[in-house]
Amino acid sequence: PRSELRIPSFTEKDREDLLFGCSAGVDLVALSFVRHEDDIEPVREILNQHGGPQPLIVAKIEKPQAVDRLKQILDHVDAVMVARGDLGVEMAVEEVPMIQKEIIRAAQMAAKPVITATQMLRSMVDNPRPTRAEASDVANAVLDGTDAVMLSEESAVGDYPIEAVEVLDRVTRAAEATIDPREHLREATPESLRGVSAAIARAACILAFEINAVAIVATTTSGGTARLLARYRPGPPIVGLTTSGAVMRQLSLSRGVIPALTETFAGTDDLISQARTWCLGHNLARPGDSIVVTAGLPIAKTGTTNLVHVVSA
Repeated sequence: PRSELRIPSFTEKDREDLLFGCSAGVDLVALSFVRHEDDIEPVREILNQHGGPQPLIVAKIEKPQAVDRLKQILDHVDAVMVARGDLGVEMAVEEVPMIQKEIIRAAQMAAKPVITATQMLRSMVDNPRPTRAEASDVANAVLDGTDAVMLSEESAVGDYPIEAVEVLDRVTRAAEATIDPREHLREATPESLRGVSAAIARAACILAFEINAVAIVATTTSGGTARLLARYRPGPPIVGLTTSGAVMRQLSLSRGVIPALTETFAGTDDLISQARTWCLGHNLARPGDSIVVTAGLPIAKTGTTNLVHVVSA
């Protein structure tokens, strides 16, 4: 525990696996035992050389050194995972719950998705029902602000994989129903994220709350706008409307985001029309409901979110 090992976190076997994953079209790549932001660079270099849609890089936070350099690591990855199993080996067990909260909070402030993992429903490997403590653990991860909760052996080798997923779904939905979105808007101050896109995202969430919008539609080429919106945990669902199948799948990791695929946007009017049609067609809106739409001009250029528009369904 807490030992400093002079070995790379990215091994030759990892390199082979990464190349295979790229050729298979994976959407996420998780890097184990990250200690420093420099550990991410070999992965990013390979992904840049590969071309095509890039999988998201997920740093597994399971070393004390990674906790110490969490902010720097978040600047270099697309998402993080609270890997509580190895964290519990490397650090005192009583520290892990507080570190979990710290990681989730930091990831949310950086607008990066965060996964909470390890022994969420461990007893369901052998039993059809979880312990009450496990249900509380899952609910508290949701209340902490995690984007995703992950099963491991429960669904990989357990006797009740379907039941485990169903329990996880019920507990997370029940926990989410108790959250007041106004708390997140008050806490998520703009200081940690600057720029036009971040300001538009925050304004869209405040606007949606003020006018009681039924949905926020983020037209996005990279998924970045939808993730910025998800940072503020607004009450209405966020529809991530994109022309990329890879981005659509990756957006399923972000809390409160409904990924949606479209073929193309012919212009601003078409974009707004598609947002309205999608919400009506998927029963998110009824005629007369308000929908907030965010977009970037010029259309289809990454990082140009500069438009927020209110449309009546």
